[in-house]
Amino acid sequence: MKKLLAAMLLCCASTITFAQSAAPQGGNPQRMERMAQQLQMRFSNANTTHDGKLTKQQAEAGMPMVAQHFDEIDTQKAGYITLPQIAAFMQERGAAH
Repeated sequence: MKKLLAAMLLCCASTITFAQSAAPQGGNPQRMERMAQQLQMRFSNANTTHDGKLTKQQAEAGMPMVAQHFDEIDTQKAGYITLPQIAAFMQERGAAH
């Protein structure tokens, strides 16, 4: 239970950090916070094993856009991705565009 709570807190913290750092100059912080919350909720719903690790099959079923980029996000080739990895990928993609 402690590990689950720690993982959830880490996910929340990284999601909030992502929302703050991804906000463009003069951007809407409330919008970014909503986007971060939606990402966290979608991840939680897709992660049917509730272990903080999203497999490719879970991503395909619950987060199809993430599934399309699964191999890019899974830089360690672990066979799963985490919410902080998804947030980092989204932040990198946002900075590149």
